[in-house]
Amino acid sequence: MQVAGAAVCPTAVDVATVFCVPMAGMPRVEFTLHNSLTAWQFGPFQILVLAAVLAAAIWYLRADWKLAQHGRAWHGARTLAFMAGLVCVDLALQSPVASYTSTYFQAHVIQHLLLMVAGPPLLALGAPSTLLLQTSSRTTKSRWLAVLHSRPFAVVSHPVTTWALYYGAMYMFFLTPVIGFSMEHMALMDAINVGFLFGATLFWWPTIGIDPVIHWKMGYGARMLNLFIGVPVETWLGIALMNESARTAHANAPMYTLASIHSGGSVLWIAAEIASAGAILPIFLQWMHSEDRKAARADAALDLEYEREQAAFASTLALGSAADVDGLVSRWEASIRAPVEPPWRVPSPARESDGSPR
Repeated sequence: MQVAGAAVCPTAVDVATVFCVPMAGMPRVEFTLHNSLTAWQFGPFQILVLAAVLAAAIWYLRADWKLAQHGRAWHGARTLAFMAGLVCVDLALQSPVASYTSTYFQAHVIQHLLLMVAGPPLLALGAPSTLLLQTSSRTTKSRWLAVLHSRPFAVVSHPVTTWALYYGAMYMFFLTPVIGFSMEHMALMDAINVGFLFGATLFWWPTIGIDPVIHWKMGYGARMLNLFIGVPVETWLGIALMNESARTAHANAPMYTLASIHSGGSVLWIAAEIASAGAILPIFLQWMHSEDRKAARADAALDLEYEREQAAFASTLALGSAADVDGLVSRWEASIRAPVEPPWRVPSPARESDGSPR
C-alpha cells in the first residue's frame, strides 16, 4: 500500500515530478497497515520521552488524588485534557508518525502539529502549575514561585520571544535546509523537537490562561487577538510549502518527494487554521464565565450595601433620630422637620379611646 507522495525513488524521472535522496539519519518506512500498527520507536530518546510522559501522568494523578483526600475537588476535564496532551507528545515522538517522517513530509507536518498545536494547549488546559502549587510542599512551592518570578523566565516568556520560538522556528525549519540537515542527524532532530515543544508551551500557557501567569498577562481579548494574528502567519507558511519549487524543495529536503511536500503544506494550512479556531472557543468560554463571576460579585456587593442601608435605617428609627419612614434624610432636612416616631410606637385607636397615657 502506498500513499500519494511516497518517496520511492525511480531510476529516471523528471526532478520536477519526484525526487528523493537516500537519508543517513533514519531508515525509510513505507506506509502500510502493518507499519502503522507496529513501527513504534524504542531508541534511547524515545524511551526517555516515554519515561517522562509516564512520570508526569503519575504525578498528576497522585496530586489529583491528594486534593480529593482533603475534600477539594479538581475538575475532571482538566485531568482529561492533561492526559490527552501527554498522549499527543508521545505519539509525536515515539509512534509510527515519527517513523514515517523519514519518508513522508505529511508525517513530519503531523508530528509538528502534535508537538506544537495539539499537545501544549491540552497540557495548559490541565493547569499543572496550579495543581503543583496546591499539592506540593512549602519548599517546592517556594522554588517553583522563584522560577516564575525570575528575570530569565520573564525574558524567555516575553511575547516577542514566544512568537519567535513558535512562528519563527516553524519558518526557519520548514523553509530552509535545516529540515534536511536535521533529518540526517537524528540527535539534532530530537533536540529540535524538544525545542518545538518548549516554544509551543511558552506560547500556549498564557494564551490558555488557566495557570497563574506572573509576567506578561493578557486579557481575554488579547488572547483571542493573539490567535487571530497567527492565522495569516500559518496560512502563508502552508501556501509557501504548497507552491515550493522542485529546485528549492530538493535543496531543503531531498529525502521527500515534491508531491509529498505540497501535500504536507496543505495539511499544515488546514489543520493549523482549524486548531486556531478551535482554541478560541475555550478562551471565549473563560471570558463568559469571568463576566458571570464579575456580575455575581457586583450583585453580592449591591446586596450587602442594601442590607447595610436597611440596618442603618432601622438603627436610626430605634434611636428616635430625625428620619422619615420612607427613607433616611440629610441632617439639614432633619433640622427643619419635626421628628417622627417609629411605626411601632404609634398609639393604637383603642388606647386613645380609653384615655391611657402614651
